Amino acid sequence: MKTLNVSVVTPDGPALEGSYEMVSCRAESGELGILPDHIPLVAPLTISAVRLKKEGQTEYLAVTGGFVEVRPDHVTILAQAAEQPSDIDVDRAKQAKERAEQRMNQKAEDIDFKRAELALQRAINRIDVSEK
Repeated sequence: MKTLNVSVVTPDGPALEGSYEMVSCRAESGELGILPDHIPLVAPLTISAVRLKKEGQTEYLAVTGGFVEVRPDHVTILAQAAEQPSDIDVDRAKQAKERAEQRMNQKAEDIDFKRAELALQRAINRIDVSEK
């Protein structure tokens, strides 16, 4: 079976490097399923899980936005942050979720609602990926 070389890179350096049969990720325009020989594409990503399939197994990676660049034999994901389930501190993610929910429930004018909403999305994504 043909594979794609996949690189996930963050500002801190490479987060993942490998060959996979399929990559699934959520772009701002919708869900993308990428197989070998896919047409070239660049798309912005949302806060979501990237699914990497190989030999009947699926690996998950929590990404916090960024971009995906697709070439026929290579997928590069440039993300602000990327974490594998084993690297996620679940207690910390749950605390971040609670703090974000509390901020969103406050009606004070000095609360940056969008920032709290993004923090909540990141925390929920990290918790979801850690459970896979």
